[in-house]
Amino acid sequence: MSRIYKIIRFQIILFFLLLLAIALFAQETRQLAVDKPQAIADLKTAEGAAILNARWFVQNAHIVNADFKTPGPGTNGDQLPLYPTGTAIKTHQLHPQIGAADFDKAFKAIPPTELERRQGTGLLSFVWYKVDLTIPATIGRLNTTGTTAVFEIVMDDYSEIWVNGKQMQGFGQNGNGVISGYNTRNRVILTNNAKAGDQFSIAILGINGTMGKLPDNYIWVRNAVVDFYKDGLPVNKSWADDGKIFAIDEKLHTIIAPGTKVEKIADGFSFTEGPVWHPDGYLLFSDPNTNAIYRYNPKNHNVTVYMSHSGFTGADIGEYGQPGSNGLAIDKEGRLIIDQHGNRRVIRIEKKGPVTVLADKIDGKRFNSPNDLVLKSDGSIYFTDPPYGLPGFFNDKNKELDYQGVFLIKNGKVSVVAKDCGGPNGIAFSPDEKYLYVGNWDIRDVHHTKTVWRYEVQADGTLKNGKIFFDWNLTEDDEAIDGIKVDKEGNLFVSAPGGVWILSTEAKLLGKIVTPERAANMAWGDDGKTLYLTTHTSLHKLRVLTGGKFSWE
Repeated sequence: MSRIYKIIRFQIILFFLLLLAIALFAQETRQLAVDKPQAIADLKTAEGAAILNARWFVQNAHIVNADFKTPGPGTNGDQLPLYPTGTAIKTHQLHPQIGAADFDKAFKAIPPTELERRQGTGLLSFVWYKVDLTIPATIGRLNTTGTTAVFEIVMDDYSEIWVNGKQMQGFGQNGNGVISGYNTRNRVILTNNAKAGDQFSIAILGINGTMGKLPDNYIWVRNAVVDFYKDGLPVNKSWADDGKIFAIDEKLHTIIAPGTKVEKIADGFSFTEGPVWHPDGYLLFSDPNTNAIYRYNPKNHNVTVYMSHSGFTGADIGEYGQPGSNGLAIDKEGRLIIDQHGNRRVIRIEKKGPVTVLADKIDGKRFNSPNDLVLKSDGSIYFTDPPYGLPGFFNDKNKELDYQGVFLIKNGKVSVVAKDCGGPNGIAFSPDEKYLYVGNWDIRDVHHTKTVWRYEVQADGTLKNGKIFFDWNLTEDDEAIDGIKVDKEGNLFVSAPGGVWILSTEAKLLGKIVTPERAANMAWGDDGKTLYLTTHTSLHKLRVLTGGKFSWE
């Protein structure tokens, strides 16, 4: 026995040393080229440019005087001084601007072989490049029909890209048209379904830098290519089928088609939670452990930090296990609503950036740590408030409420609408909003409280007749109920012991979704028929026939 004990002890020590090594050498950022394209057109060579009938042009951009106004209130009734409605002032503008009538006026043709020629005036300098190109029928041996074509440029020093006069912009974005970094690649997808004859006019603004201390050099093109991918942008092949779907009832096949794969789409996180689909076409999700909100772009598969310090900025953050944001939602005006663990409040990020505190106290007492939330179609916000964002959970010295509740924010007022659950967590409405579902995870008695409750929603938003809808106490896991989502037919997708359990409106178990790490929460995304799963250190997704409503609907 002593020998076995020593072996086990040695293995445990090795395990913790491995965790320590991961913590010490973890990467703050990762930019990986997963695989090579099937064909490349090098736009800096005559041969490569000829393949796409690419024609290059260049012109200097200049700083000119412009009229503007100081910040003032909006014409939309917003009284905050955030809009150009104040006193007239003189400022500056870059000329020409993309889309302006005279934008193309001063362009001069330049051979692709001369893209390394230094351009601009040096020091504070800006140069517009433009390349017009046409997708060929073939490139090398590759038939381009249906391929994904990606334009990539490396500018000395910075670049911005517009394709056919448009640029995708979003908070937390790195590259994909906006500045990606110093002398680094900037990549934009031209098309995911190429056809011979497709034409693109690509405008690139070259910027000399760094701006704070201007170098004594000029602007030029280090690299410019179009990459062609036969089957879309490359992904890790082992991620294509990274989960199991178990059908317990035949009805599941009308919800999830037989043969549907669970796909892994990102990894490397600490603990993913609270996802929401943004109307601009990307997924936001929290990592409460690292105090960040991430942004996943399904078009190029990139993940960037959308918001740092998303849930707490206190000096004692080192005492917290999960200080960051958790549940996220987006309202009908496109504003992000955030449950903040460490700050113990629910906030809204206004369209122009200011933060509005929607709820931080009730009856003069601070909330525990708002966890998950859901929006009603009338704009009301319901959120759960267990103490799991506090360092000491239920016994935390700073805990002020003597209960864990479900709360309602309506017309600027906060009220408690349920106190049945010792650890209220996931929350979701039925499609007709007649019922509100709340998951329970009470770590004080986890094996007797693994339940989802269903409440009847009254006309004034209050709840009544709360009853246990489904009971998981028969499971042996030390985990209970986390996130909940409901499809358009009323079926529940519940993060429960062992995976995501799919329940009918009559509380009948229809099936399960099992991933290597259990999904903590979910969100409907893409066209509403993709279910994104936040799976601890990863992200997964799968297609669902029934689909669900977006948070702002």
